[in-house]
Amino acid sequence: MLHLISSQQYALAVLIIITLIISLTFHEFAHAASAKLLGDDTAQRMGRLNINPIAHIDPMGLLMVVLVGFGYAKPVPTNPNNYTSKWGIPLVAAAGPAMNLLLAFIVINIYMFGLKSGNTWFAQEGPTQFFTFLAAINLILMLFNLIPLGPLDGHYILGFLLPDKLSHTYLEYNRRYGHFLFLGLILLSILGVPIFSRLMSATRSILQWLIIF
Repeated sequence: MLHLISSQQYALAVLIIITLIISLTFHEFAHAASAKLLGDDTAQRMGRLNINPIAHIDPMGLLMVVLVGFGYAKPVPTNPNNYTSKWGIPLVAAAGPAMNLLLAFIVINIYMFGLKSGNTWFAQEGPTQFFTFLAAINLILMLFNLIPLGPLDGHYILGFLLPDKLSHTYLEYNRRYGHFLFLGLILLSILGVPIFSRLMSATRSILQWLIIF
């Protein structure tokens, strides 16, 4: 993000921030909505069952996007003891990435339908960047959050899928060291290890599979 600002590509930087805010907002809303459907109204009582970005965006997390190219939103508060299903924890965790996948599918197909219908507005640079960035960022968020480390959604899903003994060991190690490994992953990316470029490559492939028009 800083390289866009330093090269005076301000409009593009703002566009990326806007698409990221939209993507993070719907991601966190999906966690809150799925928890509600499964019997836990904690997020609703905390004002998180909505698509108002103010309720979900963390200012420091957004600033980190500008500074290091990676950020975060406010975690949705939940109480697993209220879930009506034994699958509550992995279902609520998976709801965020699933929402990002759904948004990417909708956005890219609206764009492709607009192009193929002959609407010249969709062929302009601004709409093209908005739709493609919004779809791509949603897929990046989906893939990134499925990494089973630290606070990411993937560790809740993997922890539930593993056999009981292995799950307990994994969750305990993740509780102790997961945040450090997660921060190490971010640091390696900043230092030039092509972690996010690999995610981008996967994103481009998935986008092709999602297009139905």
